[in-house]
Amino acid sequence: MAEHPDAALVRRGFEAWTSGDMETVGTLMTADCTHHSPGESQISGHIKGRDNVLDMYRRMFEITGGQMRVELHSISVDGRGHAVAANRFFATREDKGLGIEMNGALVFTIIDGKISDIDECIEDIDVSDNFWGPAE
Repeated sequence: MAEHPDAALVRRGFEAWTSGDMETVGTLMTADCTHHSPGESQISGHIKGRDNVLDMYRRMFEITGGQMRVELHSISVDGRGHAVAANRFFATREDKGLGIEMNGALVFTIIDGKISDIDECIEDIDVSDNFWGPAE
């Protein structure tokens, strides 16, 4: 059985993001895409617009010195433009001697084959805020 197109889109996004290929990630999003990131850290908030979302992803790689990876556990779709990607996130911050390993999920809204909205859910917001550091 073939993978649903929405699941395939999300899988391509995870593969590109994990390799740091923000150009490909950008091609999978609408121009007005929004990423909703929980907490009160420097990467938290409602990041609006593809370029701003990509800048936030680049900032994550910068903060961690590229020491991040995601294990994608599953993608579930509803056939109506929503996909949920369950994952486990790993990252280190050598500057602070910190590491993080956390379960999470991303809830995607997909319109005309492009990601228009990403709602991020994480296991422990306080641990995440401590890892990423306070908003500037």
